[in-house]
Formats: sequence, structure tokens, C-alpha cells
Amino acid sequence: MEPKKNPKADLNRNSFLFFTIGLFIMLGVSLALIEWKTYDKEQIETGKVNMDQLEEEEVPITEIKQPPPPPPPPPPAPEKIEVVEDDEEVEEVVIESTETDQEEEVEIEEVQEVEEVVEDVPFSAIQDVPVFPGCEKYTSNDKRKKCMSEKVRKFVNKRFDTSLGSDLGLSGVNRVYVQFKIDQKGQIVDVRARANHPKLEEEGERVVKKLPEMKPGKQRGKAVGVIYQLPITFKIQD
Repeated sequence: MEPKKNPKADLNRNSFLFFTIGLFIMLGVSLALIEWKTYDKEQIETGKVNMDQLEEEEVPITEIKQPPPPPPPPPPAPEKIEVVEDDEEVEEVVIESTETDQEEEVEIEEVQEVEEVVEDVPFSAIQDVPVFPGCEKYTSNDKRKKCMSEKVRKFVNKRFDTSLGSDLGLSGVNRVYVQFKIDQKGQIVDVRARANHPKLEEEGERVVKKLPEMKPGKQRGKAVGVIYQLPITFKIQD
């Protein structure tokens, strides 16, 4: 009866694996021995530097040369002095005095006065308002302004021909804007009107030109022209 072997205890089963491992180990050891190098300690130079062997470098000193100062300007030439002999006559320069003698008459030209030109002033900004006839009783400027406005309005409303609008074929509310100036003498000048029809403009100018002469307005105590604007409004009944 043959004894039975355990298949796990059979070494011949893994012989190829053992052979391969041993071959790799031998190749590795051989390669390490081939590459191994040895050096003599005396031939190895250290990286130390001998400071005594370094020579000191001499840096040249650069001398800065300043430019020489410019030469002084030459002295001015002396004035030429003419020597005059005693026998020769020398003309003396006589300096006349600018002061006037008290006995000498001085002519003074007459100074002509130049009149100051004052521009026209609006009625709302005038210091002393023009005085319409019948407003003399008021002393304050505000009351005279109010009195003049009422007098001008009543004067124009009484004389303006409102039937002119119907004759022209107009209807509704119509307005005529009139501007005029009360000059330095209190007279009505520079009358201009603006409306939606030339006939209404002519009527507005006609009525305003009939305003009476007034006492002129004053600015800083001096008579000036005063600009007055008057709107005339009337309604035409259909």
C-alpha cells in the first residue's frame, strides 16, 4: 500500500515560481554591484573658500571738477570829459520854472456839463409814478399808481369802439394789448398795439393817443420816460 502525499506539501508544484524569484534577485544584486563606485577621500574637494586668497579691489575715487566762474564784466568806459578853455564861451541851459506867477493870469476853459442819459423805466418799478390829472391829492406812490390805473382804464373803456368787432365779423372775447410811453414832459408817445385784427390795433392806438398830458415820472429825482402796458378786453355778443 503506497502512502498518499498531501498535494499542498509537494514542492515540485511551485518550483517554476521559486526559480523566477531567485532569478530576479540575482539580477538585482548583479546590477547593484556593477553600478557601485568608490572614491578616495583625499581626492574629494570641499566647497570651502579661503578668504585670504581674495584680493581687495581698489575702487577709484572720481574727482568732480567744478567749472571755473565766468570772468567779471569789463568796467564801463569812462565818460569823455571835454576840457573847455577859459576864453571859450559855454552856453548855459536855462531851466524854466513850472510855477506860475501870482500876477500872471491863468486861462481856465469852461467845463461843459454832460447830461446823464437815464433809460426808460417800467411803470411797476418807477420811484415817483406819473401823476394823472385828478390824482394829485394822493401823496403816496402806491395810491397814485392805483389812481392812474383806474383813470386810464375808465378813459379807454369810454372811448373804445367795441362795435368794431361785430363789423369785422369777430365773436367771443377779444383782447388788444397796447404799450405806450409817458416821456420826460408827461406826453404820450411811442404807442404800439397788438391784436388779432389790424383794425383793432388801430382803434387801440387811436384811443390811447388821446390820453391827457400828465406830470412826468421821476427816477432818483430826475424826470424819465415811463413804459406803461394796457390790456383792453371786450366781449362781442352774438
